[in-house]
Amino acid sequence: MEVEKIDKTPARMDFLQSLSGVVLAFFIMGHILFEASILISNEMMYRVTVMFEGYYFFGETYPGIISFLASAISVIFIFHAALALRKFPASYQQYKTIKEHTKRMKHEDSSLWMIQVVTGFMMFFIASVHLYIMITQPSNIGPYASSYRVVEELMGPLYFMLLLSVVSHAFIGLYRVVLKWGFMEGKNTELSRRRFKFLMQLMIAVYIIIGLASLAKYTYIGLTHDFSDGVQYKSETIMIGQHK
Repeated sequence: MEVEKIDKTPARMDFLQSLSGVVLAFFIMGHILFEASILISNEMMYRVTVMFEGYYFFGETYPGIISFLASAISVIFIFHAALALRKFPASYQQYKTIKEHTKRMKHEDSSLWMIQVVTGFMMFFIASVHLYIMITQPSNIGPYASSYRVVEELMGPLYFMLLLSVVSHAFIGLYRVVLKWGFMEGKNTELSRRRFKFLMQLMIAVYIIIGLASLAKYTYIGLTHDFSDGVQYKSETIMIGQHK
């Protein structure tokens, strides 16, 4: 009797989707914290910027490093989105059916999946704009350049929507990965699930608050700083040249 082979492709794709999602989620966590350096001081944010431009390794800044990193994240982002699209509703009718079932069942984890669908759809457009700017304008990052972009280039509303969608998507995704791959298993699965869900909600709140505080600071600088001398920040302690 011939044994039918099990197609492992869906499982492999699920694993790659989870892995790429975890990588992106941890990147987002770090990115928001690094951006929050503006809350300490303009100088601190500048030091973080030049760190990613290689100053502490080469003694000079290479903004091209930012372009490379943003390109790498873009590849992972597109890869993750392509895998996730397999599970998106293929039509409005499917979306409507899923939404009605979710509302009828009142199952919280199903509702979280719907939030991921909506935030993922938003991010596909909003995050793409942000990544493109980082790839093409790596030199325009800093306490003044970033503030100028937020206010004068009217990117504030886009960053606000990006913050809400990416933080929600990332931490709901981490919660669902933990749930999917059995990390909640133990003597009391229900208790573990409640704890992880509380941690998810706490992290969403904390990171949104940090992100909003940072965005408010960039907006304040953008509204009060005189940009007549340009948008590049002039540090009193770090004197360097740029290699674009």
